[in-house]
Amino acid sequence: MERIKERLTVARKALLTLRELTDKTKLTDVERDAAIQRFEYTFEAVWKAAQLYLNEMEGLTANSPKSAIRACWQVGLFDEKTAQTALHMAEARNMTVHTYNEKLARSVYRDITKYVDVLQKWLEGMEKNV
Repeated sequence: MERIKERLTVARKALLTLRELTDKTKLTDVERDAAIQRFEYTFEAVWKAAQLYLNEMEGLTANSPKSAIRACWQVGLFDEKTAQTALHMAEARNMTVHTYNEKLARSVYRDITKYVDVLQKWLEGMEKNV
């Protein structure tokens, strides 16, 4: 249980760094790219926390972000609509990690605010159960 709490703390801190940039109204291109980088590491921290949570609290194995999202939906950490958004978020994260182009960066950044809300719900769902 202590390892889960540690991972949740790391994920919460990562989310706070992401919120710093998503709360701003106008960003430079550099700030936008920094927000995307923060989104990537926040997503990674949250899904890794979920992976451990699922294993230790639910007895489930999730070896990928998408399998963790589906399992979290299955155990009731979020509803179907949130799960669908989370799956889109995983796709966006995969695209930003493996390639860069200006159009993709603008598109992903537009959705980051919605993703922040999903990451928040995901964390809260796990935190209330540990």
